[in-house]
Amino acid sequence: MTEAVKVRILDQDFTVACPEDAKNELLQSADYVDRKMREIRKSGNVVGTDRVAVVAALNIAYELLSVQAENEQLADVRQRLARLDARISEAVDGSS
Repeated sequence: MTEAVKVRILDQDFTVACPEDAKNELLQSADYVDRKMREIRKSGNVVGTDRVAVVAALNIAYELLSVQAENEQLADVRQRLARLDARISEAVDGSS
């Protein structure tokens, strides 16, 4: 079931439709976006709420893509380790 959840980002209230079981994640996400936007606004390098939002979105997207790239690299390492483990097991079993 979906419920309306009120979040506050950069001193503005937003009502967002959200599945009941995802409410906590939505609130955490809103808090994260709020903190990022406040950091950018505080730096003084970006003026205007729209621009702050766009820069925050770009920064968050960059963070996400970086984590995804790291996860892909880790997945590749895990696959290689699994293949090595299988080869070692075969060698040990074959020498018995």
